[in-house]
Amino acid sequence: MANNNQASLLLQKQLKDLCKNPVDGFSAGLLDESNVFQWSVSIMGPPDTLYEGGFFNAIMTFPDNYPNQPPTVQFTSEMWHPNVYSDGKVCISILHPPGDDPNGYELASERWTAVQTVESIVLSIISMLSGPNDESPANVDAAKEWRDNRAEFRKKVSRCVRKSQEML
Repeated sequence: MANNNQASLLLQKQLKDLCKNPVDGFSAGLLDESNVFQWSVSIMGPPDTLYEGGFFNAIMTFPDNYPNQPPTVQFTSEMWHPNVYSDGKVCISILHPPGDDPNGYELASERWTAVQTVESIVLSIISMLSGPNDESPANVDAAKEWRDNRAEFRKKVSRCVRKSQEML
């Protein structure tokens, strides 16, 4: 229980910090006021990217042993991206459990560390939107399209951006 309480206090502090010092490009808050372990995050499509103009919503779910283990981030807005699974789950190195990668793709230093914050996670997601990593894709179809048929990829992303604007 002490672990859960520490995680809860840390998340409350990070939320307070974000409210006091908002970060350009996203906003975050609790999905439900009674649960500090589930956050609602809105990410603005970064300028000068295919996602520009979009408002993408995601849910960040923190484990009881945060910050020792990473949260999961899942877009609830439609998203077409090589590093986002078809169910919306984000796949980037810093959201992978700490330590060595069992598949040997990532260095331990690229994976989750307890110094990460909600802000650093969301900034990594914004960076992912700006430059997909098609080397180890979560969505193989999107990665293939990103590499081989940029026009079709662009069209699907534009549709996601339009849909996200309609949801406002």
